[in-house]
Amino acid sequence: MAIKKVLCAVDGSKITGHVAGCAVELAQATGAKLTFLTVNVVPTRARRTHYWDAESMNAAAAQSDKQLAAAVKSAKAAKFDNYDCIVANGGNVADAIVSYADKNKIDHIVMGTNTTSELARIFLGSVATAVVSHATAPVTVVK
Repeated sequence: MAIKKVLCAVDGSKITGHVAGCAVELAQATGAKLTFLTVNVVPTRARRTHYWDAESMNAAAAQSDKQLAAAVKSAKAAKFDNYDCIVANGGNVADAIVSYADKNKIDHIVMGTNTTSELARIFLGSVATAVVSHATAPVTVVK
């Protein structure tokens, strides 16, 4: 199967640059288009409101920019420019990633994990575990 579209889910954590670097390498090697995706989690209470004020919208935009910055830096360092940046909003990060990948016919997903033990994954849950379980595309998890 040819890889034409790679999705790299980023969250601004300390491993984002490393995860993005792996995604850039994959995209370069396959000639694929790379999409960096970050998900703004919209709290349940906020989803019930009919509007967000400008301050809330600006704060969400600043957070998204910060989360994508390390990914963009990795792409630029590799002199790779076949990428775009997308911000999704949702109540569940894993669902948003899987939904975006399915809707946009993504061929491969790259994401990171900070989970260090099976016990933590059981009690805290893991976005990576949920994406691997539900995605239709292959998923590379970078630690």
